[in-house]
Amino acid sequence: MVTRSIWGLQTLSFFGGEDEPARDREKLSTHLTYSYIGMYFLSMARASTTSDAFNAIAEPRRREILAYLAMRERPVGEIVESLGIDQPSVSKHLRVLRDVGLVRVRCDGRHKFYQTNAEAIRPLHEWAGTFERYWIHQLNRVKERAEERVSKASKV
Repeated sequence: MVTRSIWGLQTLSFFGGEDEPARDREKLSTHLTYSYIGMYFLSMARASTTSDAFNAIAEPRRREILAYLAMRERPVGEIVESLGIDQPSVSKHLRVLRDVGLVRVRCDGRHKFYQTNAEAIRPLHEWAGTFERYWIHQLNRVKERAEERVSKASKV
């Protein structure tokens, strides 16, 4: 096994030669993380999930939770049961959504009830509305072409 430094990180080479014992190779392969094998690049910063609403809803589970909370206020346990996500994950996602203002929390004794914050969702809706108009226009064009083909086929 050979180690070298790239961008200040220690990287490991699997091409250590035949003199490297097999047990060391097995031990190495079970302890590698993405940072060791170069999957993370320091030159590109990743936006925090709590920096804004768009980054927060980039996670599909958070969108699923938001959709589930759209109808009414719900406790954490109900979200866990209905969506089939484990409780620590639901709590983590709710914290991120709360930090960016997409959900509100109401405490009643030991219980916490979550609901969507419609005012915070409005900018997301307005931004997505731009693309909705585009797709409606495109779907109308597809519909018109299909109707033209049907009318031409019925004349023949």
